[in-house]
Amino acid sequence: MTRELYIGVMSGTSLDGVDTALVAFDSHAAQASKPELLATDAYPMPDTLKSALLDVCIGQATNLRQIGQLDHQLGHLFADAVNQLLEKAEVDASAVTAVGNHGQTVYHQPDGECPFTMQLGDANIVAVKTGITTVADFRRKDMALGGQGAPLVPAFHQGLFSEQDSTTVVLNIGGIANISVLQPEQPVIGYDTGPGNMLMDAWVYLHHGQKYDKEGAFAASGKVNPSLLAKLMADPYLGRSYPKSTGREHYNLPWLEEQLTRLGNVVPEQDVQATLLQFTAQTIAEQVTCFAHGEQPRLLVCGGGVNNPFLMSRLAELLPAWSVANTCDAGIDPDYMEAMAFAWLARQRIHGQPSNLPEVTGASQLASLGVIYPV
Repeated sequence: MTRELYIGVMSGTSLDGVDTALVAFDSHAAQASKPELLATDAYPMPDTLKSALLDVCIGQATNLRQIGQLDHQLGHLFADAVNQLLEKAEVDASAVTAVGNHGQTVYHQPDGECPFTMQLGDANIVAVKTGITTVADFRRKDMALGGQGAPLVPAFHQGLFSEQDSTTVVLNIGGIANISVLQPEQPVIGYDTGPGNMLMDAWVYLHHGQKYDKEGAFAASGKVNPSLLAKLMADPYLGRSYPKSTGREHYNLPWLEEQLTRLGNVVPEQDVQATLLQFTAQTIAEQVTCFAHGEQPRLLVCGGGVNNPFLMSRLAELLPAWSVANTCDAGIDPDYMEAMAFAWLARQRIHGQPSNLPEVTGASQLASLGVIYPV
């Protein structure tokens, strides 16, 4: 088999760093073959950059100068992440066909009079600094076709996981949680269920200065507050039908603090964390349950949330009829699923192959997503 190498770059809504994945595909296949993950790396995001991005994401006042500076800084960050992966893998840039760079989402507004999405990270800088053709701006073509521009990963999941007699749901728990529903002889379904780690991360950072709740220990020290949980579960987004997508512009610390203010009662900080974990688990489980089919439906989990054993145990408790496991059981590293997906998206664009699923995003037609930035 003659192989083509691609690098996927993903910086998600958690803003905890840049994931990179070096992936090999069969260059002669008309459609992308099952990928082979050759190397991975995690590149940290400077705290000052993360803080500036958070301000923009939650709607604080900004200006074109700041947006331009962030776009430039992120371009260099992504390029440095790619170069570090190449060094680690001992692979020359000339051996890589393209980089698929998602960019950092700072705002996603797929509905309303003027739908738009904005990802920062100058792909020209990535191409020049790495010496590798770069594919970026994956979401806006789908939105131009009337779609949500998200989620894009279900198309990748469809090719990865062979169809079985029972439902397979692939759950990514990043800052936001999203699912890909693969059912026998049925169109793929995929959408954002609601918050993943985002609110839990924000709350533990506010009270303990930790970037995330390690192993769910903070949440495990508290008790679920039923009144707060009911208020969170009443959020209108949760009742909307799919296709739908959301992000940090909706679920953020000010939103949580508004819910706590409306509640009127003081809730101990550890109980808030326990309730947020329950909120994430419950919003996921309520959606997954709807798609049960066959004797042994399975839930395959990836993303940062897979490293929270308390969250994983809650999902298993809420889904007793499902086999709940991380994607390692299916041969895919759960921490690098999305980076691999953007390597695949780059491959699809380079070969002019479709990479969206209109039944998932709501777009009017198939399209090969992304803009190519040559060296």
